[in-house]
Amino acid sequence: MKKLIWIGCLSYFVIGLAHVVLGSILPVLLQHYDQNYSAGGQLIFSQFAGFLAGVLVSPLLNRRFGKRGGIIIATALLLTAEIAYAFLPPWEWMYVIAVAAGFGFGMIEAVIGTIIIGAVTEGTAIAMSRLEVLFGIGALVMPLIASPLIATGAWRLAFLIVAGFSLLSLILWGRGHFGNLQPILDERAPRKVSASAHSSQSSTQLPYKGKQWILLGIFILFFFLYVGTEMSLVNFMPAIFIAKLGMTESAAALTVTFFWLAMSTGRLFAGVIAEKISYRVYILSSCLLTLLLLALFPFTDNRLAAFIVIMLLGLFMSGIFSIALVFSSKMLPGAEESTPSIMIAAGGVGGALLPLFMGWSMDHLKVAQTAGLLAGFAAFLFLLSIAAWRFQSRQAVQRKSSSI
Repeated sequence: MKKLIWIGCLSYFVIGLAHVVLGSILPVLLQHYDQNYSAGGQLIFSQFAGFLAGVLVSPLLNRRFGKRGGIIIATALLLTAEIAYAFLPPWEWMYVIAVAAGFGFGMIEAVIGTIIIGAVTEGTAIAMSRLEVLFGIGALVMPLIASPLIATGAWRLAFLIVAGFSLLSLILWGRGHFGNLQPILDERAPRKVSASAHSSQSSTQLPYKGKQWILLGIFILFFFLYVGTEMSLVNFMPAIFIAKLGMTESAAALTVTFFWLAMSTGRLFAGVIAEKISYRVYILSSCLLTLLLLALFPFTDNRLAAFIVIMLLGLFMSGIFSIALVFSSKMLPGAEESTPSIMIAAGGVGGALLPLFMGWSMDHLKVAQTAGLLAGFAAFLFLLSIAAWRFQSRQAVQRKSSSI
């Protein structure tokens, strides 16, 4: 189990690098191709469209090649895409490469997340937080590396750095042995069942029933908005700081580093805190603080104050994704295999559509209005977290009354 978690952590580190590499160099990339921010939003949309496809197609590839085989295929695709990025092909081909890269890290995230949530029965939030810490470190390191690369004009090397770590991950997944978990990881197809069992299995393909569909919808919207907000923030944060505070491109790239530094720090403690105060309290509190900070951000005209707001955002947003992923799985018992993939897919849709909208707003609205849109997204997140809180409270009352 420990070996699986640590190799999974490496994969999440690679995903963190891949998630933010475009955003870290987006201003100079668009300048190189003579494109506007709307085109940048379309590029990010393409990457997250690929992410969504990777999440949705992962069960099919897992059945054909096994979970480990699926991760190997996805990692190899990500490796190829990052190398292709570095060659700076014609702009039209960048969209194709973005889809391939997104497919790769989307499938990796979905498969590893499902494995961990299914295999770890106690302290699930802590295990997921450990993975998310490495994701945050990857997202932190990439802008830190990109800044000097931009300053020296060698920014395309950022893609090759992602490719190098992808190659290391590919080797470890290919050569690794995982003890008792090996049959689960390498199982290629469901076992044959009798006709009656098959009929029973078919009837349970959709494990949600009754009011669970309402809760499922709440969480789908939640993940759509959260991932969309986070990806909009990290991909357009440098551009916002350039337009709002007049920072240089290399200095603005460091804003993402500060954000992910706070993210990684927060994730070290998120799982432990959530286990102690309950998942729903953690989610509600984090969403409220995120809303307050994003509402404050458009009014910060001082660079130091803006950096402080960004770091606090990273700290309070740090555990929302992983804790909400565990929370949704616990709130929908009997659907632990499908819920994580659905939530990650919903996040992929948000990560594709909201940055596309943000790219348009950067070109057509004032930068303060664009920042205000992020606060609007956070407001909806807070309302959805209240809805989930009330839903769980009603469930607790119903269980208590039925036991009397």
